[in-house]
Amino acid sequence: MISIRQRKGIQTTEVSEDYVTQEENVKLENKLPSSCTNRRLWTILSFAIGGTVALCTGLLTSVYLATLHENDLWFSNIKEVEREISFRTECGLYYSYYKQMLQAPTLMQVLEARSLRSSPYVEHTVITAEGKSKIAGGSMHCLLKILPRCDLCHIHSPAIGFHGLIYDNKTESMRTVNLLQRMNIYQEVFLSILYRVLPIQKYIEPVYFYIYTLFGLQAIYVTALYITSWLLSGTWLSGLLAAFWYVTNRIDTTRVEFTIPLRENWALPFFAIQIAAITYFLRPNLQPLSQRLTLLAIFISTFLFSLTWQFNQFMMLMQALVLFILDSLDMLPAVKVTWLYGIQLTGLLLVCILQFFNSMILGSLLISFNLSVLIARKLQKNLKTGSFLNRLGKLLLHLFVVLCLTLFLNNIIKKILNLKSDEHIFKFLKAKFGFGATRDFDANLYLCEEAFGLLPFNTFERLSDTLLFYAYIFVLSITVTAALAVAFRNLSDSTNQQSMYKMGEYTIALKPETAYNLIHTILFGFLALSTMRMKYLWTSHMCVFASFGLCSPEIWELLLKLIHLYNPKRICILRYSIPILILLYLCYKFWPGMMDELSELREFYDPDTVELMNWINSNTPRKAVFAGSMQLLAGVKLCTGRTLTNHPHYEDNSLRERTKAVYQIYAKRAPEEVHALLRSFGTDYVILEDSICYERRHRRGCRLRDLLDIANGHMMDGPGENDPDLKLAGHPRFCEEIKRNLPPYTAYFTRVFQNKTFHVYKLSRNK
Repeated sequence: MISIRQRKGIQTTEVSEDYVTQEENVKLENKLPSSCTNRRLWTILSFAIGGTVALCTGLLTSVYLATLHENDLWFSNIKEVEREISFRTECGLYYSYYKQMLQAPTLMQVLEARSLRSSPYVEHTVITAEGKSKIAGGSMHCLLKILPRCDLCHIHSPAIGFHGLIYDNKTESMRTVNLLQRMNIYQEVFLSILYRVLPIQKYIEPVYFYIYTLFGLQAIYVTALYITSWLLSGTWLSGLLAAFWYVTNRIDTTRVEFTIPLRENWALPFFAIQIAAITYFLRPNLQPLSQRLTLLAIFISTFLFSLTWQFNQFMMLMQALVLFILDSLDMLPAVKVTWLYGIQLTGLLLVCILQFFNSMILGSLLISFNLSVLIARKLQKNLKTGSFLNRLGKLLLHLFVVLCLTLFLNNIIKKILNLKSDEHIFKFLKAKFGFGATRDFDANLYLCEEAFGLLPFNTFERLSDTLLFYAYIFVLSITVTAALAVAFRNLSDSTNQQSMYKMGEYTIALKPETAYNLIHTILFGFLALSTMRMKYLWTSHMCVFASFGLCSPEIWELLLKLIHLYNPKRICILRYSIPILILLYLCYKFWPGMMDELSELREFYDPDTVELMNWINSNTPRKAVFAGSMQLLAGVKLCTGRTLTNHPHYEDNSLRERTKAVYQIYAKRAPEEVHALLRSFGTDYVILEDSICYERRHRRGCRLRDLLDIANGHMMDGPGENDPDLKLAGHPRFCEEIKRNLPPYTAYFTRVFQNKTFHVYKLSRNK
């Protein structure tokens, strides 16, 4: 098992854009130089300082996370096989394709998809006289001596480079898979080409180029969060507070330091850039050039976000719902909303083309929803006119039409494409939210994982320790109150064209960019509460939203007016003093702990897995096919290059069925049945793990062996209740019984390797 052990041996002067108190704020800042030139110089200076601070905070965060990764694993000192094993589960699978691309002898082979016969080195060898004579003599051994070392890789694995990704037959045995269609691995392709093009091979190893790229993206991520908060509040102090909160809440805002190649670590920085660009785009009265450049930034970031993460469609569906809600309540300009719908569709369809018309993208709810909204708009005229009750009725009808159209289009598309790739997600959601119990193996596999459970309560305790959660609730309550007032006003008065609401002698206003970020944080908050793995989308934006509110003159103005204490000087004092006090508190409380964390040196330690990988490399044919758990097999592919029966990328129906069949090694099945199932996938070796066979991490009913028993209609082991229709199995548990070396098992399986964690059995071929 993998374990970690101890090693051996400002204030700014931006004028508020508030609709009502603009003149008062100008008076407040009269203490600054009054000339336009001096004010412009001050603005430039403030922008330069804020931009510099943004870059510095991003870079420091990147260095901090990279240092934590090095300190936890001693990455610079451990062996290559240990480095690769540290890329656990699907992370190892993705990194293996980067490694595979680098194994092509030349860049042209990567780009032109040449195989062994088209290698320039091999062609040169074949035309030599010595080569001809020895090949004619049938001496393969001599040929290997003639070939350069890199060409030896080609003989073992003839499909290397781009061609090998499109026609891959090692990721899934007895199947040829287009990996560029199935998986989001264009980033690995791009990075491998970039590593070859840049003159850096002598200075940095491929693995470091890979991980430093991911840590570099974290710098972009934090900078984008900083800029979003700055844009919302009007002061870069807000961005600095957001960055501090992101770092001090690292456990809940990122997991990049221990899951580096995970798809979300590639995608979320581009998602943050997109949110920053949308925030700027929704500002009123943008210059045409600024608007076009912002739209370009939104499109590029949306495209890159979609290209790098297979769950992009679900995140952008949440975004589309945000736009739909705000557009329906007349809180965003309809033209800009249409642009954003179009960018989502265009970006996703472009990714679909690059992924060889991936059916999961074409059948996504996002495409159906966006098309339905645009169609419903054309069908329903004068949607935003009439009295309150009239508009409310139109709005409910509009919602019903969009919902029906979405479901209709989505079902039609899925039937035409015969799409089943994402059905496990909907089975999981149906069971998760109580729409009937399920015995479906795939759905239960997700339900029993902690990452897909509800957000634990201790998350809020950690967020409260940094004052983030308190600040977030404070800002959220004020902005929700303002949004409800503005929405009521908009629905009551169809002639009102601004997001404003008159309350007594005061006017409540909510800027479009503020409204967007408000609904965004609410919807993603619900997503995080329901599924813990998605908390990283919420907590990072929570840092932005809370810091914006504390530094926003509009928020403090609204609060002070409600309690009849409004004064422009008070607003200025509050919006700067409270964030500075929080920053001082965070430094005082968390700086010593961060220094201790950076000084704590650990070492990667997993001798059993290292021993297994070394044994596979030394004692099995390179074309051997291995079966086992999804998580382990990803490491087998990365460390040994052997062919797999199954792997962790679960977004394929046939792969899910294959995985369930392979996992019968942990069920109560007869040896001849297990042998027949494994041989049907061409399996030569099967790896059994004691940590799965005798699992205690999950409760009864959620252990892998329990899920298999339930799916097979068998009663579960151990004390506890079983469903009345479950029956006793006719055979003992395979993973336990095979270790007794009884004749019914030894006739089909021969143990060839064993240590404290793993047992490897070779399958007989003559049965």
